[in-house]
Amino acid sequence: MAAERGLESRTKRAHTRCPMRELGIRSPSAKVGGLVYFGRMLDKIRAHEKNKLSPDYQPNLGRGFDEFCTKFLHVQYRNLVRRVIEGGSDEEILWWCFDKGRRPSENEIYVWNEFMRKRGWNDEITETLKRRKKEAGLAGRSEIDTMFAFIDVDEGRSPATNYP
Repeated sequence: MAAERGLESRTKRAHTRCPMRELGIRSPSAKVGGLVYFGRMLDKIRAHEKNKLSPDYQPNLGRGFDEFCTKFLHVQYRNLVRRVIEGGSDEEILWWCFDKGRRPSENEIYVWNEFMRKRGWNDEITETLKRRKKEAGLAGRSEIDTMFAFIDVDEGRSPATNYP
């Protein structure tokens, strides 16, 4: 019973916190320069710098999907944070990444987008997705079959389709 109350209170906190979209944090499916997730990472960096990012999100800054993205672009997360703090548009910051790291081809961007959109669907993080859905009280939602869909629903958006 106590464990159920603990889960209930965690779920209630998760669904009553200020939704990320109210802070202007984009869906992971939103694209900048053709790349999914990049804009969301910039939004989280900016919100954190303004001390507005929910404490739930802070431990994973620079890790997880952020780390995948910076490794894909061959830039260090800490250097990206410094560049974001300097200011500029999302596109200017993306071009900075291309200049300091690498510029992926159209085909590489396509593969990146498809890989990221399907994270959690029948791969090594499927169990993490199942656990997170259960913790959020969303275990019965079969349409939440990827981490991108989970993030969208958890933050109060409709689950984004995993197709362009």
